Amino acid sequence: MLKKNITFVAIIAIFLSPIAPSYAADKGYRYWGYFQAAPKATVWTAAMTGPTVDIADGSVEGWAFTFSGEAIPDASSPSVLPDFQSLCSKTRAVAGKKRIGIVIDFGPTYLSPKGERALTTVKRCIVIDKKAQGIDVLGKVVRVRADKSGLICGLAGYPRKECGVEIPTPSELIKK
Repeated sequence: MLKKNITFVAIIAIFLSPIAPSYAADKGYRYWGYFQAAPKATVWTAAMTGPTVDIADGSVEGWAFTFSGEAIPDASSPSVLPDFQSLCSKTRAVAGKKRIGIVIDFGPTYLSPKGERALTTVKRCIVIDKKAQGIDVLGKVVRVRADKSGLICGLAGYPRKECGVEIPTPSELIKK
């Protein structure tokens, strides 16, 4: 009887232990992250709004195919730093327009949806109307696919179909 009670208590202790199950934080989302760098900035800032915002002349817009979840809360910014000078030094300013640098990072291979291959990082400078917003800048460089809510799903056909899907946390992102 005592042996039975000890076994029962041990089983209950396991189920009630404060150790979180391993499956609790092993998923997150793969999506296009949006980043910005104001004129003269040298680091990316995660955009807190969508790409329907005004962008100052001399800014750099950044997009990265990235992952975040409970275990990895911060999405990775583009792998290329936002250097307006290197992106736009050979692009002349035009009266009534603005120059904006743009970096589109298609992410690491391990984030690629099955059967797809990430494209080469895009690094460009564009001249666009002074009133253009982030989405206009993006659309001038690549074809944009968005869902009904405005979430950016695909850039230049990547990924082909998915849109912000939940996936297991890539092992490459888990610190050992």
